[in-house]
Amino acid sequence: MRCLEHAVEHGCNFFDTAWVYGRGEGERQLGQLLAHHHGEKLYVATKVPPKNRVWPSRRGDRYTDIFPEDHVRDYVRRSLDGLKVDRIDLLQFHVWEDAWCNADEWLTTVSDLKREGLVEGIGISINRWEPTNVLATLRTGLVDAVQVIYNIFDQAPADELLPECRRLDVAVVARVPYDEGSLCGGLTRESRWPEGDWRNSYFVPENLLPTLKRVEALRAGLAHDEPLASVALRFVLSHPGIAVVVPGMRSIPHIDANMACSVPGPLPGDTLSMLARHRWDRQPTWWSQ
Repeated sequence: MRCLEHAVEHGCNFFDTAWVYGRGEGERQLGQLLAHHHGEKLYVATKVPPKNRVWPSRRGDRYTDIFPEDHVRDYVRRSLDGLKVDRIDLLQFHVWEDAWCNADEWLTTVSDLKREGLVEGIGISINRWEPTNVLATLRTGLVDAVQVIYNIFDQAPADELLPECRRLDVAVVARVPYDEGSLCGGLTRESRWPEGDWRNSYFVPENLLPTLKRVEALRAGLAHDEPLASVALRFVLSHPGIAVVVPGMRSIPHIDANMACSVPGPLPGDTLSMLARHRWDRQPTWWSQ
């Protein structure tokens, strides 16, 4: 709570959560924050979990099995209660398949939630490394925002997704700006996390070792006085198609460092050109989740 209060005091006004983050605890903490800052406009985005609790969704999954209307409404109710609000600023579907774009139940549910005043905006959280798996859905006109992984390594959204979002006036929330922490520069071959932390299953040798090599190559191209984490966050903020970025901020120093990245503006063109060469196109696999 100290971190949340510190973030607001230093100008942060957008917070991204999901019911699955602590089984509602993230929403309850933000509900306390909103109550403490009654009268100030703080924006909260949350997410409906897939009914089968599988991340990401799988080809062939049916919309009605993953997000049936009663399930969606149940979690809208939980989120409203946890956040202690009458309307959710941005309700995101936590997984997505573009094949669902014309599902009658989805079209009806999102339209009704808006009409009933329970939800201000509808968003899609795009599966890891599948930035085009939403393009047809955007063209329905029912999506207000997409959340996508975008960072120095994962630059693929800039090919098709970001231009299409600008054309359709859909906001883009960039997540994982630090590549799950690798672009903060602290990973080593011996990096391990507490039992139950999902990064133990993400930074398996197949991912950790190639990542360390790419981080080392990236460092070699930066000036010695440029913190890698700062460059990584400013890279995301430099793209005009990004509306907001949601880095994790679990300590006061993290908040101060992240908020400071908004001050100097976009990175110089020569730096962006250099960073473009560190693009790493990856395909979803068993450990990518």
